[in-house]
Amino acid sequence: MDARPNSPEARDISYHMHGYTNARKHEEAGPLVIEKGDGIYVEDLAGNRYIEAMAGLWSVAVGFSEKRLVDAAVRQMSKLPYYHDFGSKSHSPLIDLAEKLVQMAPVPMSKAYFTNSGSEANDTAMKMIWYRSNAIGQPARKKIISRIRGYHGVTIASASLTGLPNNHISFDLPIANVLHTATPHHWREGLPNESEEQFSSRLADDLEKLILAEGPETIAAFFGEPIMGAGGVIVPPARYWEKIQAVLSKYDILLVADEVICGFGRTGEMFGSQTFGIRPDIMVLSKQISSSYLPISALLINEKMFEPIADESNRIGTFGHGFTGGGHPVAAAVAFENLKLIEERDLVGNARRVGAHMQKRLRELASHPLVGEVRGVGLIAAVELVGDKANKTPWETAGALGGLVNCFMQQNGVISRNMGDAVAFCPPLIITEPQVDEMIDAFERSLEAAAGQVGSPR
Repeated sequence: MDARPNSPEARDISYHMHGYTNARKHEEAGPLVIEKGDGIYVEDLAGNRYIEAMAGLWSVAVGFSEKRLVDAAVRQMSKLPYYHDFGSKSHSPLIDLAEKLVQMAPVPMSKAYFTNSGSEANDTAMKMIWYRSNAIGQPARKKIISRIRGYHGVTIASASLTGLPNNHISFDLPIANVLHTATPHHWREGLPNESEEQFSSRLADDLEKLILAEGPETIAAFFGEPIMGAGGVIVPPARYWEKIQAVLSKYDILLVADEVICGFGRTGEMFGSQTFGIRPDIMVLSKQISSSYLPISALLINEKMFEPIADESNRIGTFGHGFTGGGHPVAAAVAFENLKLIEERDLVGNARRVGAHMQKRLRELASHPLVGEVRGVGLIAAVELVGDKANKTPWETAGALGGLVNCFMQQNGVISRNMGDAVAFCPPLIITEPQVDEMIDAFERSLEAAAGQVGSPR
């Protein structure tokens, strides 16, 4: 890259270390510097315009130029730029947002607790679960079960919940008391001639075997995304959540629904828990809560969680946990306005209607020689690419084909993300059918370019 000595590209290479980036390759190639946003589009320094097919990081529901969120931030910044919720303090934006979230919840919830990111929220959920176990006189109940390929964050605790190798290797993770059970990916993990429902039954049986092997009295909670996002947009097979919840209920194990990606309309319902009939004790919320205009996240906890925690805080004298920026008034005001926009403009309905068009367009590509599986719900989907369709095996090495197509997509004006060989689509909820067509047409051109480079796949 020809980076001028004082250009943003050169300064970025000199001073900025990036997340989820090969640092050495970045030194050679440099960054794509995004300067502007407008609706579903972003623009780089050179003036190139891209459809942001990932809504940033699965998160910008209302697009990249919503003036009402900017105005909400300015109003609150002018009135009360910062306050906290320690020591029984509060402020109006936080009170309004907490009430709104509890009322929106698809199952009865008692309280909202505020953090700054999905990682912090999941970390906090683990601490609350352990705190509760001690409060109810079951100190052995400390083990947490999540899933291989699940994604729950990058703090030491939440990265342990995450079931992806690159979040563990060289970080000395996972920590103790975190267990992982199978990925609910029927296309990849199902046995020959095994139906989706049979596959779900097998996974529920495997979960129960794990619980019994560890001792039910030691298992505190199960964490799961309604749809697994960063693990490859894995849509649960038929009756999966029904069968998993039956096992958890049998052994009185708490259920945490990580709605960080699915929440606030992504699946065509307000929450992924509604889409898949999930009845959580804790809901973890972030990303689309504020369209990521400002960092904010939240946990919703039910009475089964709150009452023992409240009693224990009374016994000790305080609930010894909190964040300086947790429930920040400017972020809370922006989140509240963002939720109003999602409701007023029926963006959940738009995700359902336009999402159906996106799913249809993508499924029309299922016969392409490089396409192994198309999966998704609402405005979230993935296309898994293969070198050999019959054997579901990659081209060259795992992830090579996904990375190649992702590069061609960027050249064709679409920013996406490949998780290995799964190319993801998660555009802003405001996207229209013509814009979906523009996005998928660019993806088709990218597939053809990749096919030309790969040669004749089997």
